[in-house]
Amino acid sequence: QVQLVESGGGLVQAGGSLRLSCAASGRIFSIHAMGWYRQGPGNQRELVATITSDGSTNYAASVKGRFTISRDNAKNTVYLQMNSLKPEDTAVYYCNADTTYYISSYYSRDEYWGQGTQVTVSS
Repeated sequence: QVQLVESGGGLVQAGGSLRLSCAASGRIFSIHAMGWYRQGPGNQRELVATITSDGSTNYAASVKGRFTISRDNAKNTVYLQMNSLKPEDTAVYYCNADTTYYISSYYSRDEYWGQGTQVTVSS
């Protein structure tokens, strides 16, 4: 019912910057919290940052001060600006959206995930 498509990953040197985007589409009635998670080699998926529909944000301690999450509600899109990147930021980054969607005459709510985008930071 809802699809999330990420873009913006790639290879960057330590100290560099990248901007990730994630666009939601489909039978969207409203999107509540959106967020970015990451999974590095041999690690579990972990929270990077979240943002509510009214713009309240939350960050993992490891990225606070370096990463900025934002969203454009009109475009159903969430962004992650990543500055001062470190090799330990290397991971597959996934976006997540808590979404109310519609099918015919009823509504339901579920969490959706993107397919992931690779971020590699070289030392």
